[in-house]
Amino acid sequence: MTPGGFRLLAALLRPRARPLAHALAWTLVESVPGLVSGLLVATAMDDGFLAGRPGAGLAWLGLLAAAMLVRTAATRLMFPHLAAVVEPLRDDLVRAVVTAAVTRAARGDRPDTAVVSRLTGQVETLRNLVSALLRTTNGMGISLVIAMAGLLVLSPLAAAIVAVPVLIALVVFARLLRVLLVRQRGLILADETLTAEATPILEGMRDVAACGAGEQAYATVRAAVDAQAAAARALARAGVYRRLVVTMGAHVPLLGLVVAAAPLTQQGRLSVGEVVGAVTYLATGLQPALQSMTGILSSWGVSLAVTLRRIAETITPPPAPAEPSWAGPPAGFELRARGLTFAYAPQATPVVRDLDLVIPEGEHLAVVGPSGIGKSTLSLLLTGLRRPTQGEILLGGFPLEAVRERHLRAAMALVPQEAYVFAGTVRENLGYLSPPGTPDQWLAQAAYQVGAWPLLERLGGLDAEIGEPGALSAGERQLVALARTYACPARLVVLDEATCHLDPAAEEKAERAFAARPGTLVVIAHRISSAIRARRVLLMDGATALTGSHADLLARSPLYADLVGHWTNTPTRPDHPLATRRSP
Repeated sequence: MTPGGFRLLAALLRPRARPLAHALAWTLVESVPGLVSGLLVATAMDDGFLAGRPGAGLAWLGLLAAAMLVRTAATRLMFPHLAAVVEPLRDDLVRAVVTAAVTRAARGDRPDTAVVSRLTGQVETLRNLVSALLRTTNGMGISLVIAMAGLLVLSPLAAAIVAVPVLIALVVFARLLRVLLVRQRGLILADETLTAEATPILEGMRDVAACGAGEQAYATVRAAVDAQAAAARALARAGVYRRLVVTMGAHVPLLGLVVAAAPLTQQGRLSVGEVVGAVTYLATGLQPALQSMTGILSSWGVSLAVTLRRIAETITPPPAPAEPSWAGPPAGFELRARGLTFAYAPQATPVVRDLDLVIPEGEHLAVVGPSGIGKSTLSLLLTGLRRPTQGEILLGGFPLEAVRERHLRAAMALVPQEAYVFAGTVRENLGYLSPPGTPDQWLAQAAYQVGAWPLLERLGGLDAEIGEPGALSAGERQLVALARTYACPARLVVLDEATCHLDPAAEEKAERAFAARPGTLVVIAHRISSAIRARRVLLMDGATALTGSHADLLARSPLYADLVGHWTNTPTRPDHPLATRRSP
């Protein structure tokens, strides 16, 4: 196991040292029969049955039976302590994997699609492997040592006959483990690659079909599947060699002892009881322990070591970015984009291209355009949640990257289409983005301003519990998110279709509240009414971007006129009533 894997396993087990020690203690008690079995059998033979004293022989075997009962009781008492060690592991691992993935995503790193494989496969594998290995490895190691120790006490000569092939087998097995570790790691990486390649293709099957890229998608997934299958076959081939280890370490010593038994007993160097006792140690202690050790360590142990290493590599927190040269709060809240370009892949067509845009402080801007044109991507760029491929965004004259994260998040708020509501009180949900100690009156006022007051009354006020967020409708969750954002100190608010589940009247009330609130409002428009209410409109069409008032764009842009016609299902000319009247 690598140092990273050792450190991770130690960190997982350290808080549970006490139950782990108790489990180990009961494992030692469980191993008592393995220590005394050969001695008791040899004594029963030499001093009992072969000496014409069957009663004494049965008595010695009775002691062995008693030891077996102790072993059964120790096994039963060990399991609760083992459960106290193993069961919390899954929660700890899931927390670590999710924390690392979210941290990377929040810093703008490329999304880690293989995290699904780690959460659904590797975490569960680790939990099961740690459970199985804690249960069996202690017993295997102790049984192997005890069998050799008992054999040495019984007969040093028999121990010498057995020791040489056992040592050779252990050396061969140690070398085999290195090969298995390399090939198991190759299999895990191939699994992750398959997940990473297949996930975006399966999610985008509609686009794949629309672009006629079926053959290319098939070839990509097929290559990943073939690589995964090749890694699995290579691991299986290496696993075959463990049978050689079992033969060398378990079968050869038993065969050697049986072959040497006749001349050694004739020479008086071994008694019949000692031969039977030695065979007992080999058959009931050494051979099962060695066979289990090679089988379990070469499969479960290798999987545990490699999976631990992979989890340790991926949950290591990414290095913190260097503090910006200018780290104070922004001097103002004007937002300016220069040559803003963004593409989701190096060879992909940019969804935002060479955009120059100035949003003065206090502006009310609506962003419109055909579906999929990049409006939501623009909202992420403007709020610093995605970094542009080219160009820059300035806040108060400073690049977004030059503003410390805590100042940036305090200045900006993005409300997405899918509103986030968590289990807790209404107060906790509304005050989530506000400073500690925000007065209840302000939270209630925010709910009233955006039209969420009837919802608060229905829920039972600020102290009411939201036990299951899914019990709220999509529109109600949006009202909670809007009230939360209204109450926060952010001076630049972006609503990315954040009112799409509200009726036109509720949408108008919420948008007018934000427009009257101090600061800047950017609305990714869901209805034409949002564009009509805005002071200025940004039209995105993929190649160019136009800005102007609603009436101005109706006169200048056929695309905007078509969009308005699509929204209202009526013809729109500059002199049409819809061009000037404020309708939902």
